[in-house]
Amino acid sequence: MEPIRIVIAEDDSSTREALAELLGLTEGIRVVGVAADGNQAIGLTLDHAPDVLLTDIEMPGHTGISVTQRVKRVLPQLGVVVLTIFHDDANVFAAIKAGAMGYVLKDSPAEEIVEAIRAVARGESLLSSAIAARVLSEFNRITTEKTADLKLFSTLTAREVEILKEVATGKRNRAIGEGLFISEKTVKNHISSILFKLHLNDRTEAAMLAARQGLV
Repeated sequence: MEPIRIVIAEDDSSTREALAELLGLTEGIRVVGVAADGNQAIGLTLDHAPDVLLTDIEMPGHTGISVTQRVKRVLPQLGVVVLTIFHDDANVFAAIKAGAMGYVLKDSPAEEIVEAIRAVARGESLLSSAIAARVLSEFNRITTEKTADLKLFSTLTAREVEILKEVATGKRNRAIGEGLFISEKTVKNHISSILFKLHLNDRTEAAMLAARQGLV
């Protein structure tokens, strides 16, 4: 059976060396590249086309998220395992969106890191238990938020939804009116009604809400 070919990207030299030594001695895994920053990570990954990229999030040059986005465009089948610290939820969720499939804490036991690499190489996702709990919590929060948003949207008229979509694209009142063949004053009145019904302060908040709900 062919070994799992892996590139390691970590800017901290001691952590990088420890990972390279650990994985270099692990049966079934072969380290084909070791990068000290994001630029090297992109170059080595594209050059070697490994099965798995093990990357830190915070690195000079390019973050692990940026690296993931760039290499996944060229190597869509590449498995990515992200190393993260405990209180780094925002970056973990960004990494998920970028296409990473494995998420382990930097202080995880060695066997957990190896397990994540093997799982991702098989095309599976694996999150450390601490991260999984927080991801699930965030997923539930987003679901609850979207449900509440949809309830508010149901109070809008068809014309108000139409205007909200235009607001979300950045159009001003005059342009919206011209496009919908209504007066600028009528547009302004509709926007006031939209803000009132959705409990929003301004059109920027309205645009963000519309984007969150996929209206644009």
